[in-house]
Amino acid sequence: MSQYSADAGLGSRQRFDRRFFGDVWRLAKPYFTQSDERWAAIGLVIMILVTIGGGVYINLRITNWYNTFYNALQTYKSDAFWGLMGEFAILATIGIALSVYQTYLTQFLDLRWRRWLTGAFLTRYLNARTYYHMEVFKRGQDNPDQRIADDLSAFAQYTSNLVSGLLSAILNLITFIGLLWVLSAKVIVPWGGAEHHIPGFLVWTALLYAIAWTWVAAFIGNPLIRLNYHQQRLQADFRYSLVRLRENSEGVALYGGEDKERTQFDHRFDHVFGNYKRLILMRKRFNWFTASFSQFAIILPFLAAASAYFAKAVPLGFLMQISSAFGNVQGSFAYLATSYDSLAQWHAVTDRLRGFLGFMEEVEAMQRTEGHIERRTGDVLEVSDLSLRLPSGGTIVSDLNLRVAPGERVLVTGRSGIGKSTLLRAIAGIWLFGEGRIALPSAGHSLFLPQKPYLPLGSLREALLYPSGSIKTPDADLVRALELVGLPALIPQMGELQPWPHVLSLGEQQRVAFARVLLQRPAYVFLDEATSALDEPSELALYGLLGEVLPEMAVISVGHRSTLFAFHSRRLHLLPEGRWEDNAIDPTAPGTEPQFAT
Repeated sequence: MSQYSADAGLGSRQRFDRRFFGDVWRLAKPYFTQSDERWAAIGLVIMILVTIGGGVYINLRITNWYNTFYNALQTYKSDAFWGLMGEFAILATIGIALSVYQTYLTQFLDLRWRRWLTGAFLTRYLNARTYYHMEVFKRGQDNPDQRIADDLSAFAQYTSNLVSGLLSAILNLITFIGLLWVLSAKVIVPWGGAEHHIPGFLVWTALLYAIAWTWVAAFIGNPLIRLNYHQQRLQADFRYSLVRLRENSEGVALYGGEDKERTQFDHRFDHVFGNYKRLILMRKRFNWFTASFSQFAIILPFLAAASAYFAKAVPLGFLMQISSAFGNVQGSFAYLATSYDSLAQWHAVTDRLRGFLGFMEEVEAMQRTEGHIERRTGDVLEVSDLSLRLPSGGTIVSDLNLRVAPGERVLVTGRSGIGKSTLLRAIAGIWLFGEGRIALPSAGHSLFLPQKPYLPLGSLREALLYPSGSIKTPDADLVRALELVGLPALIPQMGELQPWPHVLSLGEQQRVAFARVLLQRPAYVFLDEATSALDEPSELALYGLLGEVLPEMAVISVGHRSTLFAFHSRRLHLLPEGRWEDNAIDPTAPGTEPQFAT
C-alpha cells in the first residue's frame, strides 16, 4: 500500500457526524471510565467546571456593572465612579484567578491524559509484537511513531480545550440569554413609520447571525480538515526520510547517493510546501470571513439599540449592558464558527488516531485468526507437527518434528529464501502463519541473534546487557567478555553514549552480540547468520568460544558456510515444497574439521 492510499477513505469522513464523535468517545472513554486515574480525572473535570462556572458568574456581574458604571459617567457621579472602580478591581482579580486556574487545570488534565494515552497505546503497540506485525504484514500505516508521540498529545489538548470551551459557551448562553431577552423588551424596531417591540429581538438576532456565521465557516473551512490531515502526514514523511539518512549515513556515503537523497528530500518537501501553501491560502480565506463576521458582531447590538438610545428611552449604561450581554449570547451561539480552525485540526488528529487504532485492531484480529501455533514453556526446545506457510499461502515447512537437548548443536541449512530465518521467527513467536506446537525455555533463557544485531540507544554497557542482562553485572565481567570476543579496544568506551550502530562496523556489532551470549548465558541461543560479516577464522574462533565457555548451552544456527559443520552435531536441511531432513553430522567427513589461521 502506498503512503497515500491510507487516506483514500478520508473524503467520506470530512464531517462532524455521529461516526466522528463516536471515534472521539472511543478514544476518550477508557481514561475517564476504566483507567486507574479515572477518579482523579473526573475530579479535575469538576474543578475545571467550577472555574468555568465562576468565570461566567463574574462575567455576569461585570455585565451588570457596565450599566451602573456608564450611567454614573453619564450623570457625572464621581463618588459612585470611584466605588465602582473598586468593585471592578475585585471582580477583575477574581476573574483573572479563575481564568488562570482554568487554564492550569485544563493543561494539567491534558498532561495526565496524554501520559495515560501514551502508555495505553504503547502497551497495545508492543503487546504480542504488534509493532512488528504491522510493519511486516499490514503495511500502510504511515509513521506510527508520530501517532504516539504527537497525535495523542494533540488529541488530549484539542479535546479538553474544545470541550471546556463548549461548556463555557453553554453556561454563558444559559446565564445571559434570559438577561438579553429582558433587555430586548426596551429595544425599538422602527418599521413602516412605526415603532415595534419584538419579544426577544436581540436573542433572535444573535441566533440568526450565529447560524449564518457557522454555515459560512463550515462551508469555507471544511477543506481545512483534509489539509490539516495531509500536512501532518507529509511533514512526518519528510522527517522520517531525514532520520533514514542519519541511520544509513555510511551506506549513502559509500554509494555516493547524496544527489539521489537530495532529490527525494526535495520531492517530499515539495509536497509539504504545496499542501501548506494550500492550507494557509484556505486559512486566509477563512479568516477573511471570520474577521468580518466578528467585527460586525461588535456593532450589531449598538445598531439594534440605537433607536431606543437616541429616543432617550434608555441610558448609556443600558446600551453598554446590552452590548456585553449580546456579545456573550452571540459568542455562545457562534462558538463552533469561531473555533472551526481548531475543530478542523481536532478532526484531522482524531482521523489519524482512528486509522492507527484500526491498523492495530486488524493486526490483533490477524493474530487471533492466524496464530494457531501452540506455545508453551519447557526445559528443552521441542517442535511438534509444525507447518509454516507464507501469508500468500506458499508452504515453508510441513510437519516438522525437532527436539534439541541442552548442549546440542544444530545447523539449519537450505538454499536462500527457503525459509530458514522464518523457522527461527516461528520458534521466537513472531511468525503467525502456521500450525503445530513449540516448547521453548522462557524469556531470558533463550537468546536470538539476527544477522544485524540491534544496539539500543545508550552506552555500550547497556548494549552488552540488552535485553536480559542484570544491570548489577560487574564491569570486570563485561571487560572479560569484550576481550574474549576480540574487542579490547572498546573497553575504555563502555560507559560512553554514542551512536554505536554507526560507530561499530557490522562485524564488530556481531562480536558485541556474542559478548551478550557470554554475559547472559542463555540455555538456548539461535544464530541467524550471526557471523556473516566476519572472516572464517574469526567465525570459527567465536563458535569455538561458545563451546568452550558455555558447553551446556544449545546452539541452533542458520548459515551457509561449510566450515560451520565442524561445530554442529546435527543438520536440519530444508527442502522445497515443505520437505526437510534431520541428520547427524559425521565429524570425520571432509570439510567438517575447523581450520584456524596460523
